[in-house]
Amino acid sequence: MDIIEIQNVLKTYGSQVAVNRLCLKIPKGKIFGLLGPNGAGKTSLIRMITAITRPDEGRILFDGQPLNSAHPERIGYMPEERGLYKKMKVGEMLLYLAQLKGMKKEAAQKSLDEWFAKFDITGWKDKKVEELSKGQQQKVQFISTVLHGPDLLILDEPFSGLDPVNSNLLKEEILQLHRQGVTILFSTHRMEQVEEMCDEIVLINKGTNILDGPVKNIKQRFKENIFEVEYEGELPSGFFDRCLDVRASEGRAVFRLSEGQTSNGVVRALLDSGVRLVGFREILPSMNDIFIRLVAEDSHA
Repeated sequence: MDIIEIQNVLKTYGSQVAVNRLCLKIPKGKIFGLLGPNGAGKTSLIRMITAITRPDEGRILFDGQPLNSAHPERIGYMPEERGLYKKMKVGEMLLYLAQLKGMKKEAAQKSLDEWFAKFDITGWKDKKVEELSKGQQQKVQFISTVLHGPDLLILDEPFSGLDPVNSNLLKEEILQLHRQGVTILFSTHRMEQVEEMCDEIVLINKGTNILDGPVKNIKQRFKENIFEVEYEGELPSGFFDRCLDVRASEGRAVFRLSEGQTSNGVVRALLDSGVRLVGFREILPSMNDIFIRLVAEDSHA
């Protein structure tokens, strides 16, 4: 079952096409990466999913139903440009935002106390937002996003401005929500985070879907038969006939298989030659490499 289905959605601003006949499904319970260069249409898409704006054509389904005004109560959205009320006290502001999402005050207070205890920030309740550091405000923004227990959590560059300790803390909370069944739409330019956290991704450029699917499958799809071997001894001369683009240094070689060769055949030939294998692995392309390659190809198409 999909929590979001985008059906042939078009969104324009004057003569500018922001989202161009986009089709996309976001499965329930996944961490789903929304990727694309600046200006690709990611923010326009998010604004439509959260019902801030509407498609010019096409439609969006939420949990199998046409998106309506009630659905945003089941969505938590943390935008890249943070939106806190700087003159308000933290506790009062969060209670106000939770009630805007449909929570009763008592339930909102209980959830707020739990999140403050979890982050060990109970002492911030009576501070004004403007008194907090950027990293502290980031924590408050995250709490405002999850306080009402959303089914879909949309995070746009959630780790921006956080030090490594707090980034790890936030990441663990996101993964815990995922384990509890929350679907997470994760937009970022940091591809290492995509590889670490996302189950599936979509890559959009110029408002269109140019790649989507499980991260593992995508990396396999774009592999180029490149391997790394760690060894003790001397590489046999025949090794270089089996492989292309060999880059060898002391005890390590990176190579591409020649046509007709297999990794098992290379390993067998090395063992038969008396080389002691320490390690052997296939080098898959990074999501960063795939991103750059596809966006460049699509931009020149």
